[in-house]
Amino acid sequence: MTEDWLIIGKIVSPQGLKGEVRILSYSDFPERFQNAGKRWIAAFEKDEPQEIMLLSGREIAGKKNLFVIRLEGIDNCDRAEALRNYVMMIKPSDRPYLEPNEYMIADLVGCNVYHQPTGQFLGAVISIIAAGNDLLEVQHPDNNEIVLIPFVEAIAPFVDIHQKRIEITPPVGLIEHWLT
Repeated sequence: MTEDWLIIGKIVSPQGLKGEVRILSYSDFPERFQNAGKRWIAAFEKDEPQEIMLLSGREIAGKKNLFVIRLEGIDNCDRAEALRNYVMMIKPSDRPYLEPNEYMIADLVGCNVYHQPTGQFLGAVISIIAAGNDLLEVQHPDNNEIVLIPFVEAIAPFVDIHQKRIEITPPVGLIEHWLT
């Protein structure tokens, strides 16, 4: 199904009355929302994607990672509203080349996080928050508490995307209450 597809954004709302939609970008490549061409959408991340043509797009001034796009066949507010919360994807063959120690957000989400000094399982990455340095949003498996962990090499020195494993050496005070 969609496990090899790369999710590049999520439709968050209609824009105006002519069928345009606002999409929140999960991508570092704005051209994915500005250049016309084939894209794929699905109501849920695990659904089989449906092909759709992106006709045009533009970034919203002053809104980081938010674009307004026009999709083929979506020509009124009701059709645009029906796409709310749909995810937009690209084929696995369209994934960009990554340098060593570069990762796709979609590859990090779902990784298990371990405390490197003790080997203790801490939780799973549920999201990435873009900040000065990206932050891993890690959810504890027992109490669902969430902690934000800076995703920098000094704190996350080991990342194995194939094993879905991240090992961290956090600074004092960040996760001590999680360690048993």
